[in-house]
Amino acid sequence: MTEKTDTNDLRAIAHRAMRERGLEPDFPPDAIRQLAGIPAAAHEPDPAVRDLRTLLWCSIDNDTSRDLDQLTVAEPLADGRVKLLVAVADVDAVVKPLTPIDGHARKNTTSVYTAAQVFPMLPERLSTDLTSLNEGADRLALVIELVVAADGSVPESAVYRAVVRSRAQLAYRSVAAWLAGSGPVPEKVAKTAGLDEQLRLQDRIAGIMKSVRDAHGALDLETIAPEAVMQDGRVVDLRQDRQNRAQDLIADFMIAANGVSAQFLQKQGRPAFRRVVRTPERWDRIRAVAAGFADHLPVAPDSKALAAFLTRRRLADALRFPDLSLTVVKLLGAGEYAVQLPGEEPAGHFGLAVREYSQSTAPNRRFPDLITQRLLKAALAGVPSPYAPTELAALATHCTVQEDAARKVERQVRKSAAALFLSGRVGEVFDALVTGASEKGTWVRVLTPPVEGRLLAGYQWLDVGDQLKVRLTGLNVERGFIDFARWEQDTKRVEQRRISDDATVR
Repeated sequence: MTEKTDTNDLRAIAHRAMRERGLEPDFPPDAIRQLAGIPAAAHEPDPAVRDLRTLLWCSIDNDTSRDLDQLTVAEPLADGRVKLLVAVADVDAVVKPLTPIDGHARKNTTSVYTAAQVFPMLPERLSTDLTSLNEGADRLALVIELVVAADGSVPESAVYRAVVRSRAQLAYRSVAAWLAGSGPVPEKVAKTAGLDEQLRLQDRIAGIMKSVRDAHGALDLETIAPEAVMQDGRVVDLRQDRQNRAQDLIADFMIAANGVSAQFLQKQGRPAFRRVVRTPERWDRIRAVAAGFADHLPVAPDSKALAAFLTRRRLADALRFPDLSLTVVKLLGAGEYAVQLPGEEPAGHFGLAVREYSQSTAPNRRFPDLITQRLLKAALAGVPSPYAPTELAALATHCTVQEDAARKVERQVRKSAAALFLSGRVGEVFDALVTGASEKGTWVRVLTPPVEGRLLAGYQWLDVGDQLKVRLTGLNVERGFIDFARWEQDTKRVEQRRISDDATVR
């Protein structure tokens, strides 16, 4: 039965979800008082801070993004090499440890993005202005420099402080369409001399770097996170954007920069705050999923083999590839934060096929990145780490927990928005995919529209990756509950597939 509610206010739902998950939706009074005492963006007349304002820096982000963490610029060198610079906003120059604003950031550990409201980790006056790398503004930054050889290797890298100035704030969609030849040159690119050649150089070197990661077994995944389209306070559509070329460009650069950050701290004999994805424990089920497509994976976990399988499936069925990606993501398990002390072997990141990875490129949005920024700056200054190893270990656990809580808030509000969108469609039958199966319950994702809900009936013998038909049985907008039952005529087919999968793996 559908539960009617007079409080279909997504903003109120989002606030309640934040509190229920142990996150603070509002800044405390002492943080607001501290904010009032910050007069302007940070400036440091330090000779060690390089002046790189004349370079052709630009940002590429979401159309609506205002908290800009990174700028990029590239310079061709001899022998086919390219110097790539990634400037990361120096948030630590304004937000110091143990201050009230830092305390709130430490509590939530991440910005939370919902259809109803964005809950920023830092006050918007900072994250979208004083610590944001805005177009035309002089800002302090931590620069990660890489020299990329013609074969995609990185023989040289460095980390240093600088003052930078963005020439253009660009958006993923328009840049991607232009690079792919399916759209016009973005207006700011056309108006900024040399920026078109600059972006094409960045696109070319990003492609080379991606090919190297792919060769090492990086997983090319594409998951579904539908965005609610609001109009006059109502959810009128659920929009799903596919990963595009400009997003790939920035992702490749950030992965490389995060690797350099980790390597820099390791070479300095400093503790590092790592992002790790361990070898998957449910590899047997991943093998069963592959077997369902008449494909084969080795008995032992192998990222190269899995990456090759994913590439084959993307080519075979690009439309349904996001559903397969979601299945693999669920079976890989969630990432986590961990501390690597000097001399210890890195845990690595299975999904990215890298051994050394430390998130460092989004300090306006993620507290782990701000922690790494402070570790890097301490190493550059030759002063002791601002965090003791035991404190870092506690922070790693806390950030992992809070990041999971933030994902659950975002997911719950997405489901509340989806429930609003599905109002009036109870009883309809949809094609779906099992996205979760455990003692806590079984979850399915409808393919069109892209919504997820719980399977309350007919879930026997199901596991992640199974495809079936489901009937919408109920909605609860306030709680974000969308309930399904397996369509009766589909039961026999799913059970037969489960028996076949088990026999194939054995």
